[in-house]
Amino acid sequence: MSPALDVVDDAIRVLIVDDQSMIRAGFAALLDAHEGITVVGTADDGAGISDVVRRTQPDVVLMDIRMPKVSGLDAARTIIGMPGTPPKVIMLTTFDADEYVFAALRVGASGFLLKDSPPEELTHAVRVVAAGEALLSPKITRALIADYAARPTLPSSPDATLSTLTDRELDVMKLVAAGRSNAEIAAALYLAEQTVKTHVSRILNKLDLRDRTQLVVCAYESGLVRAGR
Repeated sequence: MSPALDVVDDAIRVLIVDDQSMIRAGFAALLDAHEGITVVGTADDGAGISDVVRRTQPDVVLMDIRMPKVSGLDAARTIIGMPGTPPKVIMLTTFDADEYVFAALRVGASGFLLKDSPPEELTHAVRVVAAGEALLSPKITRALIADYAARPTLPSSPDATLSTLTDRELDVMKLVAAGRSNAEIAAALYLAEQTVKTHVSRILNKLDLRDRTQLVVCAYESGLVRAGR
């Protein structure tokens, strides 16, 4: 574990967890070069991640999904289950259809990033997730849809857990599950973008979901949305 660095009070604090030293060093250098982002530490494994998080107090954790000792999935589960307001977790993966991606979605990861993504995507991902949004790329969304399409036992009708949602909220949820941005949803439903944001927030609160990523998972698992529909 590297020592915490001097940080600006309002900077986004990032912890990098990856078993490859070149990945840790490269990502740290890229992020520290951008104003408003500070790497507060690195770790080469998910072991003892709770202590590392408590010591460094990150806002965002970049977590390798595949590590030899404690996997990124187990470490993410530990982080997200910590009391209080745990940091957001972005999973780092080599494959856009990694089988662990779907498990990590259900655990509550806020986003996914391919390790060979351009530098600007790395900083964008950190800022988006730190702001409370989810980062689910079109590639990941398509892979998620394909995964659910292959399942033989999806519900034939929407789950009763969605009964608290209004018709408009259901419309918004369907479009979020299709990978649409707030601006695209606003255009499709002839709403103001702020109104869409309000609907998304209400959906998350009613269904006790952390973010848009979990909303997408819920839309498919509940039967509200089916691949190809």
